[in-house]
Amino acid sequence: MIEVDIEEEKKEIIRRYRRLLRYAKPILKDGDAKIIKRAFNLSMDAHKDMRRKSGEPYIFHPIEVAQICVTEIGLGTTSIVSALLHDVVEDTEISLDEIERRFGTKVARIIDGLTKISGVFEQGSSQQAENFRKMLLTLSDDVRVILIKLADRLHNMRTLGSMPRDKQLKIANETIYLYAPLAHRLGLYAIKSELEDLYLKYTDRDAYNHIALNINSTKDARNKFIRNFIKPIRDVLNEQPFRYEIKGRPKSIHSIHNKMRKQNVPFEEVYDLFAIRIIVDTDLANEKAACWQVYSIVTDYYQPNPDRLRDWISIPKANGYESLHTTVMSGRGQWVEVQIRTRRMDEIAEKGYAAHWKYKESKNSDADKGLEMWIGKVREILEQNDSTAIEFVDDFRSSLFQDEVFTFTPKGDLRTLPHGATALDFAFDIHSEVGAHCLGAKVNQKLVPLNYVLKNGDQVEILTSKKQKPNEDWLNFVVSSKAKSRIKDSLKEEKKQFIAEGREIVRRKLKQLKIDFSQEALEQLVDFFNMKTPSELMYQIGKGKIDHNQIKKFNDKKEKEVEHKYKRVRDPKAMQTQIKKVREENLDLLLIGEDMDVIDYKFAKCCNPIPGDDVFGFVTINDGIKIHRTTCPNAAELLSNYGYRVVKAKWTSSQDKAFVAILKIIGTDRIGLINDVTNVISSENQVNMRSITVNTEGGIFEGEIQLYVTDTNHVDYLISNLENVTGVVSVSRDS
Repeated sequence: MIEVDIEEEKKEIIRRYRRLLRYAKPILKDGDAKIIKRAFNLSMDAHKDMRRKSGEPYIFHPIEVAQICVTEIGLGTTSIVSALLHDVVEDTEISLDEIERRFGTKVARIIDGLTKISGVFEQGSSQQAENFRKMLLTLSDDVRVILIKLADRLHNMRTLGSMPRDKQLKIANETIYLYAPLAHRLGLYAIKSELEDLYLKYTDRDAYNHIALNINSTKDARNKFIRNFIKPIRDVLNEQPFRYEIKGRPKSIHSIHNKMRKQNVPFEEVYDLFAIRIIVDTDLANEKAACWQVYSIVTDYYQPNPDRLRDWISIPKANGYESLHTTVMSGRGQWVEVQIRTRRMDEIAEKGYAAHWKYKESKNSDADKGLEMWIGKVREILEQNDSTAIEFVDDFRSSLFQDEVFTFTPKGDLRTLPHGATALDFAFDIHSEVGAHCLGAKVNQKLVPLNYVLKNGDQVEILTSKKQKPNEDWLNFVVSSKAKSRIKDSLKEEKKQFIAEGREIVRRKLKQLKIDFSQEALEQLVDFFNMKTPSELMYQIGKGKIDHNQIKKFNDKKEKEVEHKYKRVRDPKAMQTQIKKVREENLDLLLIGEDMDVIDYKFAKCCNPIPGDDVFGFVTINDGIKIHRTTCPNAAELLSNYGYRVVKAKWTSSQDKAFVAILKIIGTDRIGLINDVTNVISSENQVNMRSITVNTEGGIFEGEIQLYVTDTNHVDYLISNLENVTGVVSVSRDS
């Protein structure tokens, strides 16, 4: 047991508290320090006997969350007090009424929004999704709830190393699924980047360490390159009437990793590894002119890429981000991204929504108009409170679009929509009734269909008809939350009628077949017809898309089925029983390999795990336990929305067992290349191939090989050998 030096801990708590006050001092008004001290003392007393998983006193956490609120987001006294007290209602005996009595309504409302819900949740939902909805309900009242929650999540991610592996995976995936996009949407780029990097650190540590090591090892060369690059620009800027600052920074580890994966290139071949930022000190009236003047100076020395110019000064992003981006060719033949912005724009880019309040009284009232519009859209989603928590989170995530398309009404009013939005999205953005009766549109005076994808600068006129009404196909070509929710609302009444008719047909048919109309029978029918939910099945039958006579075929199949060696999960109770059984019999750990007769499992086809991969088990509705890689494309959604169905898993032994791995090979085409590749696989490495597909075009060879391997070491050895084949440029394992 580790001995704790209580006196040293007390000194450290006071040191952290004083550091918080020191950073908060510039924003404190008369009496604020006393309020913060009262909050600190209450939090200290409430958490006095509590410790975090790391063994540290719990009070460290609220102090650090308050510190993030001040230094990294720029929030004030109310937020500091709320951050210090954010866990006391949930974790201690102190009530919300007491908080309100001692610190006022605002603080109480914020803490209420931050406090987790406890209780029973509907099957197929998840506690995290419900908590997220509850938190967002406070958004229309006070955006500080979300900002403090992001600070709380950031500190939890920074200290994730002390948590068990399964908790690390769940928290990291929730973060990438919801919190990082939310930070982006609120303009908190620094926090968003750190959350993404920490996600990668805990889900794919090898990739994270590889990139971090490369960034560090190339630091001196990068700094020298930046000095040489900015020298001629600096000489001219020194002659200008404004002050300026130039920064060079590497891209985030997560964004470099994404580029490596998407472009299938090694670290050395990611061309825009870093960006140069030029920050100008000038007054509001001259901001735009100063930024374009700097752009002119940069492009006097370096050739710009015309396709890579982004003007977010004339039309800011929907989250308020303003900047001028260009990519130029350096003297060494390397592309460099240059970001040009003013001091005000830089502060808003780093601290997001909170920084807007500092400039709110300024003439530039457009600074936070985009965010206000977005919050208005979130309120609309929140009003659709009859959807399940999972549907709500999906709708909300779709509103966290990172790219926008800027369009105009016939009168020239600007409308900002999600990237990929169609003419129908535009119609619903104008008004729900316009969308519901939309027949088509004229874009730039030309007639287009409803599913026409809008481009920047399009001028759109919507054509309507009273006879027109929404249909299900419309959901396939809208991307905005507003359009989706309004179409669903319109279809809901019609759907209810079909569901009721379908339910009656199923009830009648089951009665004829002498089968009880039970939850279990419904789940089996859903499985047989390959539907997602009983309601969907009833709807398809009620509408006549599924012939009700096929229920007899289901009965015939049911009678022939032999009981499987594991019990399928057919209903909510059975689901919980299955999870409990797994956890009891396997000590909360699913062992994959030999002697696994008690609980059956299958390998997920979406990521094809093999021994050596970091994996987790997921209890499915009707297919037992599926094993997924932690880097699986579906991991974030599964771990975020259905964490209660996740089972820890690890490999035991894989002797005499073969697993399918998929390798992608890219190279320059030559005679005999395929022969050399197959020889390496079958002769040198004693590996059996399942299939090979090859495509050659313009002298480039691309192949996909499915082969049987025993573990990840086997794959790594094979990749290493294949990379030595003449003409092979890259070999990678496909997920």
